Amino acid sequence: APSPTTAVPYVSVKCIDIRKNHHKTKWLMPWGPNHCEKLKDFDEAVSRQIEANDIVFAVHIPLPRKEMSPWFQFMLFVMQLDIAFKMDNDLKENAEITLDVSLAYRDDLFGDWEEIAHAIEIRKLKCTFGSPKTLESEGRHYDCDFLPFMEIGSVAHKYYLINIRLPVNERKGINVGIGEIKDIRLVGIHQNGGFTKVWFAMKTFLTPSILIITIWYWRRITLMTRAPVLLEKVIFALGISMTFINIPVEWFSIGFDWTWMLLFGDIRQGIFYAMLLSFWIIFCGEHMMDQNKRNRLSGYWKQVGPIAVGSFCLFIFDMCERGVQLKNPFFSIWTTEVGTELAMAFIIVAGICLCLYFLFLCFMVFQVFRNISGKQSSLPAMSKARRLHYEGLIFRFKFLMLITLACAAMTVIFFIVSQVTEGHWKWGDITIQVNSAFFTGIYGMWNLYVFALMFLYAPSHKNYGEDQSNGDLGVNSGEELQLTTTITHVDGPTEVYKLARKGAQE
Repeated sequence: APSPTTAVPYVSVKCIDIRKNHHKTKWLMPWGPNHCEKLKDFDEAVSRQIEANDIVFAVHIPLPRKEMSPWFQFMLFVMQLDIAFKMDNDLKENAEITLDVSLAYRDDLFGDWEEIAHAIEIRKLKCTFGSPKTLESEGRHYDCDFLPFMEIGSVAHKYYLINIRLPVNERKGINVGIGEIKDIRLVGIHQNGGFTKVWFAMKTFLTPSILIITIWYWRRITLMTRAPVLLEKVIFALGISMTFINIPVEWFSIGFDWTWMLLFGDIRQGIFYAMLLSFWIIFCGEHMMDQNKRNRLSGYWKQVGPIAVGSFCLFIFDMCERGVQLKNPFFSIWTTEVGTELAMAFIIVAGICLCLYFLFLCFMVFQVFRNISGKQSSLPAMSKARRLHYEGLIFRFKFLMLITLACAAMTVIFFIVSQVTEGHWKWGDITIQVNSAFFTGIYGMWNLYVFALMFLYAPSHKNYGEDQSNGDLGVNSGEELQLTTTITHVDGPTEVYKLARKGAQE
């Protein structure tokens, strides 16, 4: 797949706002036939006696002779300020910059600009100065952190325009003590159209395959005379959540301006993560040889509880960030101290829950392997056919457990890498390519894993006769043998269940 995202740097153009002189539009264009009157630098503004309030930083998206496309899916912008050191205009500690920002769009080069959003935002400046603050250092630039600027969940229009003002009010202390700003730079990040097409094609192809196997699996279970066991219900729920994440509703984003698609995608992924993590715990627990509290969801509240709490925290955090951005694309929860502390609290709680979860999972996997190894000691006493059967059963189960652990490890790595993607423009092209492989690879792995689970755990429609059951296999009547680890008889539980039941009785 092509790299998933592209980062495009933009440098703002300093425009003189001459609306006082009956300028015909309130939107100032950096270039083109109706471009604004430009300033080279602020020294020119001082010489021409132009006030800071009359200067607008204009950015046109995209660059000249290009246009945006709905295939880009989203736009994320970060801001970098070029601030020079001056003895008489130093940057205060904990300085805050107030931005009066407006966003507009149009679909042809000569149409009128339509406003999308307008907001007054405050950002904290975090800058360092490497040299001593002396007269010799005047003119050198501070090293400032990138600031979150804007995020839009759809790219429905061809051209966008950002106008940024830095209003100065000395009496109220607005934009005072922020140093000498030379330039405002933006970095725009959007999804690549080629990657979007590959992603949509994968979703469109995988949706019917998972949907069909889920319906087939549940039909097999409903044909049985017994009620479905907990593990079968959880696998079915996992299939439904996989189908939910697969359904390619993103196709509609090509024709409609649905800015909520990013939030919807996060919610879908969160439901699947929670279901997958819960399944792994229950999968291990249901195969414990000496656990009596099986087949009841209430027996797993200690393990499933942290997953629910962690998922809820991440959902609240997402609603506070992307939920508010539906109304105000310039909003960021990280811009205020309270917001930052709140966001960090949610992430820390979710992180603690994740750590607790993996401790539980590793402990349960260890117990399962230990108990199965203990049962292997009784295999030599069995008849040859029965011993071979149980050896195959144990081998297949261990193999499935190792595949599960590999899937869990890859999912955790993917989750961490995907959280870093927002800052990928810092890391260069290599990381972007790795992300592309991760996005498509992990998504395919999830589908294959869920498909394999339902295929292997579907109850068998075969009915084994009494002669085979009571032959040289030495099995009690009523314990039908299966040829695979996971297939269940029409009326009976799985072989692993039977083995577990014996262990519990002993």
